[in-house]
Amino acid sequence: MAKKKEVTVEEKLRALYDLQLIDSRIDEIKNMRGELPLEVNDLEDEVEGLQTRLNNFNTDVENLETSIANKKLNIEEAKALSKKYTEQQKNVRNNREFDSITKEIEYQDLEIQLAEKRIAEYQVKIEQKNEIIAVADEKVKEKKDHLKHKKNELSGILEETEKEEKLLKKKLIQFSKLIDDRLLNAYQKIRSNVRNGLAVVSIQRGASGGSFFTIPPQRQVEIASRKKIITDEHSGRILIDAELAAEEKKKMDKYFS
Repeated sequence: MAKKKEVTVEEKLRALYDLQLIDSRIDEIKNMRGELPLEVNDLEDEVEGLQTRLNNFNTDVENLETSIANKKLNIEEAKALSKKYTEQQKNVRNNREFDSITKEIEYQDLEIQLAEKRIAEYQVKIEQKNEIIAVADEKVKEKKDHLKHKKNELSGILEETEKEEKLLKKKLIQFSKLIDDRLLNAYQKIRSNVRNGLAVVSIQRGASGGSFFTIPPQRQVEIASRKKIITDEHSGRILIDAELAAEEKKKMDKYFS
């Protein structure tokens, strides 16, 4: 049985930096999307809320119109009864009957007046509601247009980046296999603890990338020898020499392009 080839420290460092470059590219893609997915979700909720409110106003108007129609029916019924009582009044036999019918006629007249008053009130409410509906309808249209624009923007970004992100994630798995679990876990832990997600950095002008702390010359020589994994004592990041970083970046830039 063939012996499994041992991965050298230099190969691990290269694989780690390749991982870092891929992760950083994925971070860039996510930053391109930014808050857009959340913004789209918020806009969808807002449009739904506005549409519900608009629907409620329209329902209110429909209910008021139904009430007006009912009051108009009440008026017609009261007029018919008033006419009937007026005819009956012509054939009364005594004052008591006359007074009784007169009260019925007066009652129907009051019913008509009250119904007409209610109709006038409902019509004022309908006018007020229609003014609110016009404003709300315009706002819904405006938000829907804004949502459509944001969805198109998000769709364009997703279409442009999803394929690349999928390929990058496959490459991540490939490079991860070159690194033992302990080192991979350490890399991921460092990445989660640093603000910009840079767990592997090269030495730049005698200091680790993103840091102002100078690395002693002897330490720089050790890093350049690529014989062991060395971390920055200030930031905890894994350190590599600038030459290795440049070589891997050139290789990965071709892949990204």
